[in-house]
Amino acid sequence: MTDAGQAGLEKELLARVKHIKEITHVYFFAYIMDPDGEKESRVNKELLSRAVQAAEKLAPNLQFVVLPTGTKTYGVHLLDQFPFSKDLPLKESLPPVPEPFKSQLFYYAQCEELEELSRGKKWTYADVIPDVIVGFVPQNNVYSLAQWLGLYLSLQRHIHGEGAAVQFPGSEKSYQILCNDSSQDIVAKTSIVASLRPEKSGGQRFNAADNAKPSSWSKKWPIICEYFGLKGVGPPQGGTGPDPAAFLSENVDKWREVEQKHGLVTGRVGNERSFSGFVSGSFPVCDLTDSLTASPSLFSSCACSISIVSLT
Repeated sequence: MTDAGQAGLEKELLARVKHIKEITHVYFFAYIMDPDGEKESRVNKELLSRAVQAAEKLAPNLQFVVLPTGTKTYGVHLLDQFPFSKDLPLKESLPPVPEPFKSQLFYYAQCEELEELSRGKKWTYADVIPDVIVGFVPQNNVYSLAQWLGLYLSLQRHIHGEGAAVQFPGSEKSYQILCNDSSQDIVAKTSIVASLRPEKSGGQRFNAADNAKPSSWSKKWPIICEYFGLKGVGPPQGGTGPDPAAFLSENVDKWREVEQKHGLVTGRVGNERSFSGFVSGSFPVCDLTDSLTASPSLFSSCACSISIVSLT
């Protein structure tokens, strides 16, 4: 968002988006982070609202808007205050999390804004809900667990050498609990399928993840570590493994050596763009069994190959 306002946004879109008048589907994958939950909610509601209103004006044939949110909509980030521990697997029909948490989570503000903006219009929308997203972006993404683990394990290899044992950075419970991931391809395919079936998906929300069969970190961790030439082992008995963000912070100078040795683009570690709270908070969340269920009717008779999680 800029000081140019709505008119400035529309002018920029006209200049930068070819054939904008022919656009029918919008996939809104944008987010502005703020540690103040209520402010973050206001900012991201406005971010979405501006974009959708611009699309309505400039693309008169608009049919569908896809908004990806996430399992925070079920309160998994609230840890011991997780409201649906007795309602597993998590279903799209669950009610909103209670206040004050609802007002601090921008997902709700955005979905309510889409509901209001689409009322009485010829376009509709859907909310796609992935779990932990696994994927790649060409620029720095502090909310990518794959990026954080790649940085962490690369530095472990640099400092301790090939074959070094690396403990899982969570608890014994999170090491064994069954969970699922949402790869970027599955999130994209789910979004596309939902957008092409408005008669089933309009105004609805859909859980999305890779496989119907869950797995545990005890299966994944050794494989991930092996890729880096390391030996992945479980956490210490009765405790938790090392915090990847803390390890990187404590060894910034060593990480600079890695960057220089391999000619890496800097800016991933040790600056204001390195939000360590994400990776530090991810593994405590893994203590929760946040298994999902999904509504398969959306994807029946669909030509697109896609898997939707249904965990028990």
